[in-house]
Amino acid sequence: MSVPQTSALDSIAARPRPLLARLRFAALLLAGAALYAVSLNVADVSLARLLEGLPRLAGWAAKAWPPDFTEISVLSYRAAETVAMATVGVSFGAVIALPLCLLGARNTAPSFWLHHPARFLLDMLRGIDSFVFALIFVAAVGLGPFAGVLGIALHSAGSIAKLWAEAIETAEPGPLEAAAMTGASRLKVVLYALLPDVLPAFTSILLYMWEFNIRASTVLGIVGAGGIGQELKNSIDLLQFDRVLAILLIILVMVTTIDKLSAWLRRRLS
Repeated sequence: MSVPQTSALDSIAARPRPLLARLRFAALLLAGAALYAVSLNVADVSLARLLEGLPRLAGWAAKAWPPDFTEISVLSYRAAETVAMATVGVSFGAVIALPLCLLGARNTAPSFWLHHPARFLLDMLRGIDSFVFALIFVAAVGLGPFAGVLGIALHSAGSIAKLWAEAIETAEPGPLEAAAMTGASRLKVVLYALLPDVLPAFTSILLYMWEFNIRASTVLGIVGAGGIGQELKNSIDLLQFDRVLAILLIILVMVTTIDKLSAWLRRRLS
């Protein structure tokens, strides 16, 4: 007789839970709606201003046709400069990321006291955009693509190292343990047991970051860090909308080509 009584008591105690869950959901929904309303106000979102600006935008679009490719050699060089900035910046970032990812992964960090500072450094590098880093380096090393390379390198180092650390943490522990049991040093375990296992993932992540940074580096010229973004800013400042359209078309072709190349290389590696 005790079992039915216990079941009855349990069912009675469980009855308020759906009501509490609904109340909790309603409270979260109201809080989210309030936060969104405040965000709309702080962001100064105005449908009236958008409708007022659309005719101006349409006028600029009309002036942009046909695109002006008279300086195609200059624009092509700037596009190549953008690709070079991203390529060199990501390669520098990968060099920085390699030791950081080993410290940031739980299964390869030598100690707790190194792991957490390394993770904090990765979060800091990832949290500061390459645009901000480039702005700082423009002040430090002057105008030009070198500032963009440095900005991309630091931001990419944090992103690459975090993704590489996650790949290391999900690696099969068996080969690492077998290598350690032979008496191999930590460095030899990493070089001969870990890296061959995670190398395809590392390469795929590196290709993705290269592709991403080519897209992102198109705007670094706005702060004087070189590349085709600098030509875009100059053309907008001078209201040369036909040249702006030509630059946007070049960026579209460049980014699409790089995306397809990167996707093909990643498929080959998988």
